Amino acid sequence: MTTPTSSTRGLSRRALMTSAGTAALGVLGGVAGTRALAAEGAPVPASETRPTAAPSGFASFSWLGTSGWKIRTPATTVLLDPYVTRFDTGLAAGKFAATTRLRVDAAALDRALGRAGTAAGAIDSILVTHTHWDHFADVPHLARTRGAMVFTTLTGYHLALAMGVPQGQLAVVRGGEEMHLGDLVVRVVPSLHSRTATGALLFPGVRTQKPARPRTIADLPEGDTLSYLLRSPQGRSVLLLGGSDYDDQALRGLHVDTVALPVPSTDVTAGYAERLLTVLEPEQVVLVHWDDFETPLADPPRAGDATRARMRDLTEQIRQLSPRTRVVEPEYGKPLDLL
Repeated sequence: MTTPTSSTRGLSRRALMTSAGTAALGVLGGVAGTRALAAEGAPVPASETRPTAAPSGFASFSWLGTSGWKIRTPATTVLLDPYVTRFDTGLAAGKFAATTRLRVDAAALDRALGRAGTAAGAIDSILVTHTHWDHFADVPHLARTRGAMVFTTLTGYHLALAMGVPQGQLAVVRGGEEMHLGDLVVRVVPSLHSRTATGALLFPGVRTQKPARPRTIADLPEGDTLSYLLRSPQGRSVLLLGGSDYDDQALRGLHVDTVALPVPSTDVTAGYAERLLTVLEPEQVVLVHWDDFETPLADPPRAGDATRARMRDLTEQIRQLSPRTRVVEPEYGKPLDLL
């Protein structure tokens, strides 16, 4: 499917969601399941490089497409923004329908995550960055069928209640929390959602009380946006973003080895790469939410020409701004050793 290019007027698939992106500067030491797209820049002097432990294999990160991840450690399995059903809303054909009905493909979820009711398919926790359909639509089903605890915004809490998730499986987070999830330490970080080419936010709004059961994608508003910093006992850290914007102030002071970074589809967000690299100076960037999220998960992931051009542009910006930072393109379901 060809991805329409963004326009300063009207809405396209990528202009609507504005969260995409990735290309690779080199194969990461200790990281599998990636594709190198360009050579790295020259290394910086050792005096400018922060000392850090190499990935230890403590956690396996498998990309689920869009901004989704499955993270396995010796003690826990955590999902972030799992959206595997990936139904068609008409975006690629230029006929986006906000009235598209929500649905769940349980068989696709079993294939991607392991069958419900088995050890392979067990899920302990689900982290939600925001409640647009391509981040949240599968979450209530997974919580109901696998007993996972869901960490989400107040909007996500009320939407999940309306979609049949028991209250005891829901935890509201706002940003600033530090939590033990099994053998992971998770810090919740306030964040921002990307914007369309006109500067607007798709499906804005919050839910402060339980609504009628959501039936269409428009019934799932953005509802505020969070990101999550995961740390291993060895001190490695990964910041997982769900949209192509962020709050600089919320990121200051964080030690981050790896950032899962969506690529914006418009130039509305100013200084996107420069501000992030200035604040965090990450060792590596894994770029996400660049694939066509309306087609089934299948390698190689699909992306249109306009998206690929933006991927290359962002990679080059990162190479120029921070030669020590590696950029990686993930593949569906291929484990990455990030912690």
